[in-house]
Amino acid sequence: MKKIVSVLTAVFYALFVFDLSISADNEDNESENKKISYTLCTVLVEAATGTVISGENENVRVPVGTLPKLMTVLLTAEEIECGNLKLDTRLKVGKEAENVPGAVIWLTLGENVSVEELLKAVIIGNANDAAAVLAANIGNDENDFVGMMNARAFEMGMRDTVYQSCGGKDGAGEYSTAADTAILAAELLKYDFLREYFTTWSDRVRDGQTEVVNENRLVRTYDGITGMKAGHSEQSGFSLVLTAERDGAAFISVVLGCGDKDERFSIGKTLVSKGFSSYKVTTPAFSNEFLRPVTVHGGVEKAVEIQAGQLKELVIPKNSGELSTVVLIPEYVEAPVRKGQIIGKVGFYNNDTLLFETDIIASQAVEEMNFLKALKNYLHIMYK
Repeated sequence: MKKIVSVLTAVFYALFVFDLSISADNEDNESENKKISYTLCTVLVEAATGTVISGENENVRVPVGTLPKLMTVLLTAEEIECGNLKLDTRLKVGKEAENVPGAVIWLTLGENVSVEELLKAVIIGNANDAAAVLAANIGNDENDFVGMMNARAFEMGMRDTVYQSCGGKDGAGEYSTAADTAILAAELLKYDFLREYFTTWSDRVRDGQTEVVNENRLVRTYDGITGMKAGHSEQSGFSLVLTAERDGAAFISVVLGCGDKDERFSIGKTLVSKGFSSYKVTTPAFSNEFLRPVTVHGGVEKAVEIQAGQLKELVIPKNSGELSTVVLIPEYVEAPVRKGQIIGKVGFYNNDTLLFETDIIASQAVEEMNFLKALKNYLHIMYK
């Protein structure tokens, strides 16, 4: 009987172990199946005009990992620009820098660090504790600062962006798009003093105690690079914001949701190189001398002078010929005419593609004729 029990026990044990083995294998398979699938999002933008030249999923909302630090840098730059901070201003490290996850420069409670070193740590080293110190000193706390980040994004037209942290974190609710990120990059390019940090490969901060190294390896090799930032996280994959300038032309490429750390650099370079090789910026050749006055019916004046609205620079392919101009003006207008009133349109075309149009407006006001004004004009002519 004991032998039978022993045999049965051995069989049940073997089956139990076999079942555990199957379960473990299934868990491994499930783990492999749960690998994150990223959505590759790219955009190429001309920096000065903000013209989107090409894109793939550029308006798709995706996690952006550590890239919210770019907004933290922008708000800091704006504080410096308006005089609230200086690069040599020393900020005291508070509890906001304690137990911060991710990349850090090991700031300690009570330590005094200059704004310049904090910017270097954030831009070059992706340091979350440095971002937290900037946020705490510009806002009352990180929550207030995040509110400032979102408000500034809205002001700039970044309508597909929501921030939840000053340094970026994975999780539902924090996202942006390639197109919005390009808007942010273009704004940062306005601050020349940031270029040195954006293009630095490595440096030391905290009085030389800590080395920071740039994840954007293109700062060492890409011709004309002016920045901007590389990052990665589990939820966002690998990302890159690349800005470069050559011969007065400047382009921005953004790569989000890349599954390979090297491929993002290849894609970013290819996009920007396409901008330099294939596109140019031009201002339409148009003079108001070509616009004749428009007849006014029922006015104290027989005609009104007109002019084109403000012209802007346009991005066109380098192999394009001269732009064609189409002017639409009515034969006459009825009085009264207000100064600045829209009279017509002028459009600028590259072949059959409308690139830009602006209003044709009245240069002066023309009052409506009435009996008293007509009598006054008659008497003026009689006794002239």
